[in-house]
Amino acid sequence: MTVVLVHGNPETDGVWGPLVAELGRTDVVRLSPPGWGAPVPDGWGATIEEYRGWLIGELEAIGEPVDLVGHDWGGGHVANVAMTRPDLLRTWSSDVLGVFEPDYVWHDIAQVWQTLGAGEAAAAAMLADPASRTDGLVEVGLHPDIAREIAAGFDDAMCRCTLALYRDAAQPAMARLGENLPAAAARPGLAVHATDDHFVGTDASRRRAAQRAGATLAVLDGLGHWWMVQDPGRGAAVLTAFWDSVEITTQQRVAE
Repeated sequence: MTVVLVHGNPETDGVWGPLVAELGRTDVVRLSPPGWGAPVPDGWGATIEEYRGWLIGELEAIGEPVDLVGHDWGGGHVANVAMTRPDLLRTWSSDVLGVFEPDYVWHDIAQVWQTLGAGEAAAAAMLADPASRTDGLVEVGLHPDIAREIAAGFDDAMCRCTLALYRDAAQPAMARLGENLPAAAARPGLAVHATDDHFVGTDASRRRAAQRAGATLAVLDGLGHWWMVQDPGRGAAVLTAFWDSVEITTQQRVAE
């Protein structure tokens, strides 16, 4: 069964490197969303709906149900596919379900990106100073080697897509999408809950969202937003245990 990994913002697929090494599998596909390591199509508006459509197209091309894993905005795209095209999935995993709760408040950096003028200024500053991008990523929890790789991928296209996507996602947009969260229960889901990740909602809201989505809760105590880099071994173990449990359940149902 193919494992598909989708990263978020402002990242490249290098963020998955340590986790992929720990998984030790040959059937792992890393997908980079347009603007985040992949070309931006002509006329691309970088909206939530466009990214959902992009991911659906990529999964249709694979041609079989996959184990889909998303981090940050990748986790948002994964949840949106789980809510609308469960036929493309064997399982899904996301670490951002709390953003779909009605009381979710976007974090400070997101609110800057959502503000006309201030967002453009912040993006321009990041473009102008690669060293500060690396330092900023290290400060929020990324290993320096991964931070440098990701910072090098930050370009004008990523800036434009970041501003457009976050503005499209300004509340109440995410709350409205979250009304359909129970539909994600059509396929087995895993809510990755890194306890020190303060970008994606409160502990209570994240647990509530997981319950509404019918997802198994995997608590990664003491890990933050980049749990797959901080402790890739624990992340790989949680994902593998989840996939194995689904396989065992499926076999039991067939036997019955």
